[in-house]
Amino acid sequence: MRIRLDYGIEGLAVELPEERVTIIEPVFRPAMADPHAALVARLRSPVGCPPLRELVEPGRTVAISVCDITRAQPRREMLRALFEEMPDVPAQDITILIATGTHRTNTPAELEKMLGADIVRRFQILNHDSRDRESLTYIGKTTTHVPVYLNSAWMNADIKITTGFVEPHFFAGFSGGPKMVAPGLAGLGTVLVLHDAQRIGHPNATWGVTEGNPIHDDVREIARMVGVDFAVDVTLNREQKITAVFAGDLFAEHRAACEAAKRDAMRAVDSPFDVVLTTNSGFPLDQNLYQAVKGMSAAAKVVKPGGTIVCAAECRDGLPSHGSYGQVLASQPSPEKLLAMINAPGYSMPDQWQVQIQAQIQMKAGVMVKTGGLTPDAVRAAHLQPIDDVAAAVCDAMRAAGPNATLCVLPQGPQTIPYLR
Repeated sequence: MRIRLDYGIEGLAVELPEERVTIIEPVFRPAMADPHAALVARLRSPVGCPPLRELVEPGRTVAISVCDITRAQPRREMLRALFEEMPDVPAQDITILIATGTHRTNTPAELEKMLGADIVRRFQILNHDSRDRESLTYIGKTTTHVPVYLNSAWMNADIKITTGFVEPHFFAGFSGGPKMVAPGLAGLGTVLVLHDAQRIGHPNATWGVTEGNPIHDDVREIARMVGVDFAVDVTLNREQKITAVFAGDLFAEHRAACEAAKRDAMRAVDSPFDVVLTTNSGFPLDQNLYQAVKGMSAAAKVVKPGGTIVCAAECRDGLPSHGSYGQVLASQPSPEKLLAMINAPGYSMPDQWQVQIQAQIQMKAGVMVKTGGLTPDAVRAAHLQPIDDVAAAVCDAMRAAGPNATLCVLPQGPQTIPYLR
């Protein structure tokens, strides 16, 4: 059978065996006929708080957080609706914050692509920089002793608005909502604790779990500490079009968005598979190998111990260049030794969380990676097996697993999260 995998912008077509194959995709929701009208309607009839127009008074400054370039958020549409519902707030009183977390800052060309030339020209756009201490404000510690440093421009605004899109997240449960405050606008010192080895290693730090997830519990507490006046989230389909809009009180609207995303994206299976073929959802999520760990993590939920994961992720930006992901990977000769180092008392490095999850996956299954943005030697240096031909790699893995080997295909990668029933 011929399957199209989400890979880069164009996708990747592969020929796969016809027998003992299970293809798992999210429930497809058609795009909203008029997303702008739906956005405005939600801003006027939000859940748990007054309409946006009633919250924002003239003379008050507004900060709006949006996702960075690695996310497919429809920023222009969401911002356009917000501006329409804040007619008395001049552009000079609005700051748009790119919630990069610990990712690299976005270039001027990327900002124009993300937001549109008109928005970039009219509004103040700030790339959050988690490593710039001068741009951060310390506000105290959470009850679990997370030191909270947040972007000062965010903290100084009279009205704080988060925008995002909601999908399952491999260790925070779901994206969007309070994550647009922390880690999105948090300092590196905060993120290092939020994503420490103990929290990442917790069994509830996984796809689709928010309550009792130590990471999401802390993220919610940080959002409560600083206060969010209004929140807007959307869900998207495979075409990255808006399928539903949620707005109002941060926690109420995000809870509803998570329930909708879970219904569409999380699919139960009866038994694990010998081989799982996954992607990282194509561009923009598969821009680098760091992000591609998410696709591997989705596959790991249903691969047999000792099985094989084949991941197709373009990785046009390489490892990436920001952070310490490559440095941490290179510091030990094997996944086993990486886990021992990361779990050692006192160890703390940026991006250790991604390496920890990758190593945990590799302790369960072998991982092969098809990528156009990294050399085979660079993939090997990341402790992964490089491949060029996805179909051949899948067939070889199934032959090695025996005559009754089973294959699971996740064409959209972490847009679909399978789990054992």
